[in-house]
Amino acid sequence: MPDITIYAARKIITMNPAQPVATHVAVRDGRILGAGSLDDLTGWGDHTVDDRFAEKVLMPGFVEGHAHAMEGTLWRKVYCGYFDRTDPAGRTWPGLTSVDAVLERLAEAEAALDDPNAPLGGFQFDPIYMDNATVDRTQLDALSTTRPIGILHASGHIMIVNSRALELAGLMRTGINHPGIPLGPDGMPTGVLKGPEVYMPVAPHVGFNRSATDADEQGLRDFARLCVRTGTTTITDLASRLEPDAVEMMLRVTGEARFPARLVPLKFFMGHTPQDLVDYTVSLRDRSTDKLRLGRIKVIADGSIQGFTARLRAPGYYNGAPNGLWYIAPEQLADIYRLALEHGVPVHTHTNGDEATDLVLDTLGPALMQHPSRDHRFTLQHCQLADAAQFRRIKALGMCVNLFANHHFYWGDEHYRLTVGPERATRMNACRTALDTGVPMAIHSDAPVTPLAPLFTAWAAVNRITASGRVQGAHERISVDEALYAITLGAAYTLHLDGEVGSIEAGKSADFAVLDADPTDVAPEDLKDVPVWGTVIAGQVHAAADQ
Repeated sequence: MPDITIYAARKIITMNPAQPVATHVAVRDGRILGAGSLDDLTGWGDHTVDDRFAEKVLMPGFVEGHAHAMEGTLWRKVYCGYFDRTDPAGRTWPGLTSVDAVLERLAEAEAALDDPNAPLGGFQFDPIYMDNATVDRTQLDALSTTRPIGILHASGHIMIVNSRALELAGLMRTGINHPGIPLGPDGMPTGVLKGPEVYMPVAPHVGFNRSATDADEQGLRDFARLCVRTGTTTITDLASRLEPDAVEMMLRVTGEARFPARLVPLKFFMGHTPQDLVDYTVSLRDRSTDKLRLGRIKVIADGSIQGFTARLRAPGYYNGAPNGLWYIAPEQLADIYRLALEHGVPVHTHTNGDEATDLVLDTLGPALMQHPSRDHRFTLQHCQLADAAQFRRIKALGMCVNLFANHHFYWGDEHYRLTVGPERATRMNACRTALDTGVPMAIHSDAPVTPLAPLFTAWAAVNRITASGRVQGAHERISVDEALYAITLGAAYTLHLDGEVGSIEAGKSADFAVLDADPTDVAPEDLKDVPVWGTVIAGQVHAAADQ
């Protein structure tokens, strides 16, 4: 049997300017030989023509530059989100629009547990849609005082736990003095824990364990199922602890011939000295495989805007809330950047507030003077409130941005009325400014914070429609072609993978998103509704219906 397969399609959108559109693509040993007409490709030799995609549209496999593998594991917890959401098995869970509804769903799950001491965990709780209603340990205590209970905020930056969980973690006491652990009138923690550094010691007691930042084996497999359903072939795990046992599991699972995703986990900085962080990341680099790419670092500078833990410059929060939290000391950030540049380790830094973005820009400049790098591609993740002046500095420093386009739909209305006010909300997630400034740009979902769905992310950047249906910041909209580039080559570039994935051209991995409609031929407002049939990764075909 010939070892060359030529796939026929209704249309192939290549993202290769030398051959932007094709009808056929030739593949051998998981690599693309070329794209074009059938006549263009027959010269490669004896081949088989595969017509299974003859009525489909092929694009480069989508590249998700900011997601978290814990998305797969979290679905074994109780879904507490505001919006309807589909799990890896394809079941849609109705959203919960009040605190009472959240507590009722948790109560139902609690009643179904036989062991009175077994933990109960929920995820995706979003009180900003409930008039920022206060939930604390007393309300969770009403569900149980014997079992530890915790619910993770939709942002991933806040966890709320009951008294039993605080007891198990040694925090149910007076005398605690930490900005991330608010106290009640009795001097005891309220149960609201702000920031991963604060809630991670409690997370294992409420059943999150590794899923607070990582995925276990089943979670990783479920995460990959979501990838197939959404046309995603390369995806990040952007805050992984990458402990030795987790690395071994990732190598084994991603090494399976039929594993349907290429995973790029970034080593999370918390719990390490800068030197240990960089040394350990360097030690992992040589263990990379085609489907597991190691050797990158993730740093978090501040929290979330809707959780009021992001660091904002003046004039601060629109509703008068106090400024947010720093997750890293400037000296620690400077050491990480200096050492990473010295050893050629890419660093992606989470900044939501513009004050946090200033910290990064002020810190990276001196580090680059010590260790110049022409192609470091250090990337600002989210970077939601950056203004035009900051984008000019980002360009001058050779940085990339990965903007949170989805955020504008899910929280744009709340930012307008509550967190940052009309003017700044209108320019958040400034894709147009980034491109016009010449900053390399990707866009992302931050799954599980918002659902993994690159075509939805593209739609969000193109239309800038909020959940209430308003266009917010029309001047920051980008074209469909620009958005499709951002979820393919744009994201690949931020990961130093643009030479391997992100376009359909000779020599690259045979990674395709298989679509039932042409995203360049639908109305821009319908981009999110283009159906995904499945994916091809390194020549292996995966149908969404089989997941």
